[in-house]
Amino acid sequence: MLNVLGNEQDINEGTVKTMTFMERMATAPISWGICEVPGWGIQLPVDRVLSEMAALGFPATELGSEGYLPSDPSELSSVLSAHNLDLLAAFIPVLVHDPAEADETLRRCEEHAALLQAAGATYFNSSPVTTWDWAPRRELTNAEWDHTMMMFARIEEITEAHGLTQVLHEHYGTIVETKEEIQRVVDHSAIRFVLDTAHFAVGGYDPADFVEAHADRVGLVHIKDCDLAVAKRLNDGELSLMEAVQGGIFPTVGRGDLDIDRVIRSLEGGGYMGWYVLEQDIAITGAEPADGQGPIEDVKASVDYLRELEQRLAA
Repeated sequence: MLNVLGNEQDINEGTVKTMTFMERMATAPISWGICEVPGWGIQLPVDRVLSEMAALGFPATELGSEGYLPSDPSELSSVLSAHNLDLLAAFIPVLVHDPAEADETLRRCEEHAALLQAAGATYFNSSPVTTWDWAPRRELTNAEWDHTMMMFARIEEITEAHGLTQVLHEHYGTIVETKEEIQRVVDHSAIRFVLDTAHFAVGGYDPADFVEAHADRVGLVHIKDCDLAVAKRLNDGELSLMEAVQGGIFPTVGRGDLDIDRVIRSLEGGGYMGWYVLEQDIAITGAEPADGQGPIEDVKASVDYLRELEQRLAA
């Protein structure tokens, strides 16, 4: 398991090695356009994607879309280790507002948690969908919100039993999308968040403001930039999420509208020791790029930007 904190004895004795934020920077298959949504774009071969991740120096990856990487823990570990990669986390849809789905949700969480534990992961990214087939989001009743908070606690019991950290992945199209919904969870639950910088911004919450107000609630960070003009078209219903991604809503880090520097400065200055994931959702809509071209070029540009930021932070 990728634990940067060390054990309790090491912490008490002050012998924990301090890792820079780039040493805690993983990535995800979606940065290579890997997504299970039909029509999303070309899906590159597993070996190519993992080889390019390793070539850019990433130590770990998230699992990505269901079915892309192996679901058997030993096979998954073997595939990743062949490229000197570890598994950090996985995006897990959970249906937490509907009492009729509670047993099925907990069953699925137990199944996913067992896989992640066996594969050596650290985080369990709960994403609260409206239905299992991702029906359009809607506002919840107070009773549904109460059930949601209870279910987050129930899932926490499962993840803790498997040595995992549960983090809530607020996300466009889920029941926790807007600034008001994020704040409601902060006020009524102890769950920590995936600070997904772009999805926070799409939901109307400046991610740097969230860090400064609720640093203790950040459990994992997804770094991606955002084109706010495209985000407005998404929120206005002019574009679907897939169309927005294909239209460049998540540009290379440093070329969008978000103050990523402020986010990372606030986190690192406040003592954040968790992991980051460079996760810039893209879609390959043209021909399959030649080796060394395509997504790897954009990811490298983001890595270069973040490495320069690391140097500025150290100065």
